[in-house]
Amino acid sequence: MTTEKQSTSEITESTSSNLKRLENIEVQLTVEVGGTKISIGDLMKLNDGSVVELERLAGEHLDILVNGTLLARGEVVLVGERLGIRFTEIISPEKRARSL
Repeated sequence: MTTEKQSTSEITESTSSNLKRLENIEVQLTVEVGGTKISIGDLMKLNDGSVVELERLAGEHLDILVNGTLLARGEVVLVGERLGIRFTEIISPEKRARSL
């Protein structure tokens, strides 16, 4: 009985090929500033100029989600005249898996 063993270079090449297939798949990246719970009655009273306090402290890093799953935390930056997000912490795969 013979067992076939792949060399390290063959495994690396196979993994690289599999990752290449994933490169063009689009996902939804969302930056969450914060949230809060509000009653429908209070929601109906909102109008132009209303302010709703969020459950996040000023200066606290924002959540970066991919397809609704927390991937990282970051901070808002200016990129020319547009807003961007600088990643400051990547959530470990173990923590991500626990949140599913």
